[in-house]
Amino acid sequence: MRHNMFRHLAAILGCLTALTAQAQYVAPAVPTVQAAPAAINPYLQMMPVPVLPVFTLPNLGDITNSLPLAGMPIPFIGSLQQAPTKPYTMRPGIPQQTKKQMMQMMMPIMSNVMRMSMPDAMNWFSYKVKVKKGLTFDEVVESMMLRANKLNFKYVGNNLMWKDFRAVLGDMDAPRVEVHSFCDIAVGRDLLKISPEFLVFLPCRIAVMEDGNKDIWVMMLDWNLDWVGGYENQMGISPELSKGAIDVRNKMEEIMLAGANGEL
Repeated sequence: MRHNMFRHLAAILGCLTALTAQAQYVAPAVPTVQAAPAAINPYLQMMPVPVLPVFTLPNLGDITNSLPLAGMPIPFIGSLQQAPTKPYTMRPGIPQQTKKQMMQMMMPIMSNVMRMSMPDAMNWFSYKVKVKKGLTFDEVVESMMLRANKLNFKYVGNNLMWKDFRAVLGDMDAPRVEVHSFCDIAVGRDLLKISPEFLVFLPCRIAVMEDGNKDIWVMMLDWNLDWVGGYENQMGISPELSKGAIDVRNKMEEIMLAGANGEL
């Protein structure tokens, strides 16, 4: 019996010794490669505080039962219906109260969570390129016109806003601002066939502006068919129309870059 006791004690001491040795064991360091710090993207930064702001969304039951939504599809934002069989068919207008309710639902997310101000929102909607140093405003516009002509992109008008700032408002300190309009009539026609409402975006416009630092910029409304890649059929966009829209966007960008770089 005493022999068994010593044997048990020896086993316990052996386990303790093994555990102690394991606790004292230090794993060899594994070499790591330190990646170069990436440039900070202000639109991908997390909120500095761990607690999200508290906000209240409108009661969906009250909204969907309200009078302005009567007869509208639920959800009322859209129906994902294919284009009507008859071209140029205008859809029913959306009541202003309905638009207000939808925006009121989005505002807490945009302002509190995404921390998006009005200038931030406009920045997301714009595609802009800074003009190369040394180029004058007139040289930028001239390069744009030459490139548009080379691409057979029709020039359909302009809005020389800065002249009205001076003549109408008497503001002689306002920067020079011009909006120049272009059009691809074939693609524009095909877009209007499936959505007459697209007319509010036509013709395509490129703005040239001198900012507060005397830098010149060219910019346009940023739209890119890549954003809806894979959903063309659901949105009623045919392969031919998709190709045409991409071609228009590429030409607009080429015109902008020609102006920004002073290319002839």
